[in-house]
This record gives sequence, C-alpha cells and structure tokens, in this order.
Amino acid sequence: MKLLVSALENSANVHLKALHQELSDDVELIGIFDSSLGESIVDLRSLSIMGFVDALKKLRFFFKLADEMLELAGTADKVLLLDSSGFNLPLAKKIRKKYPEKEIIYYILPQAWAWKKKRIPVLEKTITHLASILPFEQDYYSKDAPISYVGHPLLDEIKLQKTALSENGKIVFMPGSRKGEIKRLMPIFHELRTRFKEDALLVVPSHFSKAELNEVYGNISDFIVTNNAHEALYEADFGFICSGTATLEAALIGLPFVLAYKASNIDYAIGSRVVKLDYVGLGNIIASKMNNEALFPELLQDAVTADALYEAYENMDKEYYMNNVSALRTYLKEGSSRNVAKLIETI
Repeated sequence: MKLLVSALENSANVHLKALHQELSDDVELIGIFDSSLGESIVDLRSLSIMGFVDALKKLRFFFKLADEMLELAGTADKVLLLDSSGFNLPLAKKIRKKYPEKEIIYYILPQAWAWKKKRIPVLEKTITHLASILPFEQDYYSKDAPISYVGHPLLDEIKLQKTALSENGKIVFMPGSRKGEIKRLMPIFHELRTRFKEDALLVVPSHFSKAELNEVYGNISDFIVTNNAHEALYEADFGFICSGTATLEAALIGLPFVLAYKASNIDYAIGSRVVKLDYVGLGNIIASKMNNEALFPELLQDAVTADALYEAYENMDKEYYMNNVSALRTYLKEGSSRNVAKLIETI
C-alpha cells in the first residue's frame, strides 16, 4: 500500500514514527515526513514557521508544495494528514475534488473547537475518517460525523512517570522548537538561570546545527544541553516550558512546571481575538474539561519575566499538582498508534 503522508511539524513526526512501528511492512510512505522514515519530497527544516507573519512570507513555497502533494495523491492508495491544518485542510479539499473516492484519514485534528469552528462542517464533508486524540473533541462534531476517539499518542511514547516529587534540584528549560519563540524566551531564561545554583537542563531540537544553536540560544555554556525531552522532564525537579505539546508531556510525566509563552505582538493580537480559551497549555485545557481547574501557572507575553517566573516557581502548590496529574492518564485512557494503524489498513 502506498500511503501519502503530510506531516510538516516535528511533533507530528514523533507521533508518525510511533504509528509507523504499528503499520505492516508493505505500507510505503510517500510525501512529507521525517527523513528517518524514508525519502520525503522536502526537507522539514524548510517548513518551520512561527506565526501569521512568517506564514505569509512563505505562501508561494507552500502553494507549490501543495501542488506536488496533489499530484502524488494520484499514485497513493490512501492519504494520511497529521496536524498543520493551515496546509493540510486546503490540501484535503483539493484531493477530495480531484480524487473524490480517495480515502483521507486526518490524525491529530485541527483544534476547531478552540477557534474557527466553521471548519468542522468542512472536515466532516472532506475527510473519510477523523481520528481524534482528545476525548472531548467529538462533542463539537455532528452525530453523523466520521470521527472516533483513538487515544492520545503520548501514552504510547512516554515511558517515564514520576510517582512523587523529586529533590535533586535540577531545573529544565524548554523554550520551544521554532526559532522565533526560542529567541523571545531565551534572554529571559538566561536571566532566570542565574537564580538557580543547581544544574539546569536545556532541551533543544536535534535538527539544529551548532551554528544555529549559537544564533538562536546564545551562550548556553551554563546549561546541560539535551535532545531527549522525556528524560530531561523525568530527571528534573521543576520546569519552565513554552506552550505546546511539551506542557502535556510534562504533566503526563509528573513534572511541576510553569508555562511561559511570548509570541510576536501582531501574532498575539490576532490570536487572542480568534482563540476563545481560558488556557493556553494543552495540559490545562484538558484538565479544565475534566474538573474546571488548571494544573499549572501560565504566564503570557509581557508577564513573562525572570522575576515573575521565579515567583511562580516558589508559590506553585506542587503537592496539589502531583495529586492531580495522574488523572490525565486515566482520562486519556490509551495510546493511539495501534488504533490509527488499524484505521489505515482496514477502512
């Protein structure tokens, strides 16, 4: 079977790698994905964007890439889309129009429940099967929608879990994976680092070259640099983490942390108008659906200062946090890789 895959984000490719292990050997991946899984039509590093402004600059490039994917769809038996709704949803509509009988599976769905709810009817009409990774997601779709909860991929991928607060003094810093967000947070994280005498771990993406590390992070000689996020989250006592999937990873592992998020002013102004949520971090969003309470502090934009982050670290009720994070695993129930593999090979 030829499976056309569109996985543009590094996080999507982590999930894709776990899924790939569950697929039969006769499934051949074509399209856009991490080079470790085969021959992608594009280098993922060229796809990295941060915010609306950056996306506008690369529009022509992405239009050309979508045209290439549309042509490849004609040779594929099925299509698998992962996350990246700005690219994947328009691509799905083009594929549906040109190849109306083509089976399209969408895994890691667009967060239409958070913003752009008008996308939901489009998804229902365009996608053959919507593979939801959040239990509450189905409630936003119609009763006849081709959607099912398949479990959350992080439960397949996270093998480490704290059972109690640790006391080795180590702090972990995760300023994100995109250059823009890293550059905005690192000066603050450098200042914050001086408040801690113990070891500080810094999680960086594995695809960054040494030159990129110097350009994006500055002098990181005071940090222990690692590419292994899960081990760093398990090893540390506390974390300072940029918004994203990492907040849910930290919660599932059981590491107390503070979310720190700084977007460009224009991106934040646009985003705050269209996204109607009480929380930014995925861990808090899920927790609020469970019991209407947040698990960890969130500091956004100008509120992100070294002083404010350190104060949040000192004042956080870490015992309350530890007593409640285990409920997340129970709520999410199971991992999704095996279930999605079955969808791909049987529908």
